[in-house]
Amino acid sequence: MEKVLQVLGGFFLDIIETVVIALSIFLIVYLFVASPHQVNGQSMVPNFQSGEFVLSDKVSYRVNNSKRGDIVVFHAPEAANCPKGTGCDFIKRVLGLPGETIEVHDNAIWVNGQQLEEPYIPAEYETLPGNATKEKSIFLGANEYFVVGDNRPYSSDSRAWGPITKNDIVGKALFRYWPLNVAGMIPHSTYPF
Repeated sequence: MEKVLQVLGGFFLDIIETVVIALSIFLIVYLFVASPHQVNGQSMVPNFQSGEFVLSDKVSYRVNNSKRGDIVVFHAPEAANCPKGTGCDFIKRVLGLPGETIEVHDNAIWVNGQQLEEPYIPAEYETLPGNATKEKSIFLGANEYFVVGDNRPYSSDSRAWGPITKNDIVGKALFRYWPLNVAGMIPHSTYPF
């Protein structure tokens, strides 16, 4: 009987050890490497639907600066009026980079005087200026980014509340994992400039 108890005790200790190690690895990955985020709302339609889940890379944006076309997850700015205490994060596309001048007019976004071609936006989606871009241009400082949702008529973004800072960015969305029928790497958009 004593031998059976020793075997069972050793077995349960092995299970507990395995669970603790697995949870530790998960926690390290979750806190420092990658984390899941749910797309909430319609601001990224048709490229992302509300309820989809993406995995964001927390390392690359700390080492490298975001690039035009990156889909990033970031803490919502105060001007976005998220409910207090909700930990509100947004997912948007980076269109303006530090040192650039952004304008929104003629149903398009202009970067340093050049119209940004965006084939991933349906032709019927109007790109209108918001409070931050109405009849004026925005110059992006050293750590500022201009982020915009793909569903232009229904997106609260930099057109309304201005640029975000590098410190606001939580991570770059790399992989869509739910629902399974759309699972896969998130493509990076490229631009001629």
